[in-house]
Amino acid sequence: MASYRYERDIDPADLAPRVEKQYTRKERWANWWDYNLKWVLLIGIAAAFVAYSFIGQYFFTTKPDYNVAVVAPYYLPDDTVTALQEQLARYGEDLNGDGKTVVTLNVYTLDYSAGDTQTESDAYLTMAGTTKLATDVAGGLSSVFLLYDPAGFQESTGSLRYLDGTLPEAGSDSDWWNMVYRWTDCPVLAGLDLGEYRADTTHAQGGDSQTYLADFYVGMRGAWNTGTEENLAGGEELWQALTAGAVSTVEAEG
Repeated sequence: MASYRYERDIDPADLAPRVEKQYTRKERWANWWDYNLKWVLLIGIAAAFVAYSFIGQYFFTTKPDYNVAVVAPYYLPDDTVTALQEQLARYGEDLNGDGKTVVTLNVYTLDYSAGDTQTESDAYLTMAGTTKLATDVAGGLSSVFLLYDPAGFQESTGSLRYLDGTLPEAGSDSDWWNMVYRWTDCPVLAGLDLGEYRADTTHAQGGDSQTYLADFYVGMRGAWNTGTEENLAGGEELWQALTAGAVSTVEAEG
């Protein structure tokens, strides 16, 4: 039983039940925002990031209509790459319907002739280039190939077709010279206005882009299955346009 002193000190008002406060709708919203604002902000930021990534990938990323591979033991000058992409696009079509024709040059740096004589840095570049090129070939990404060493390329990948469009049989790698044109064999390629290239991080001096590419060869990727043929859709028309009027001067080695 509570003592008299305790009961004496109790204010009767303290014994009265408290009346629950009735909040207005505005006050309830204010309380909700106080407790949940940080979560709303976090969810909003996450949603904005996802939307930006989606929109950026599908609406603002330029998708090429054609992929052309360049395989050489050294990087092409940046100015040459830019000019070549722009000039090649003149001979293509807007395949993906985005309102412009885009050719992307996929440059793979590897040296088939160096073997064990490569420096450590050159060997690293060759390994990286080989890996990227293997992905391109396996996925049927590039249709047209600009090659500095077509013999080494064909021996390594076996992916070129003959100039007449037929596919080589297994063990025909030594017949590579029937699968490519010289750059200078092709009036269209040799006549492209590629301008000059400036010295950059990989080229100590500038020069003429056409002169730079004069030692290259051009070949067409063969399609041995339906999947590859679908991936290379459109490449045939580009190949025919770029090699129109070409007469091969390539001869077998030895």
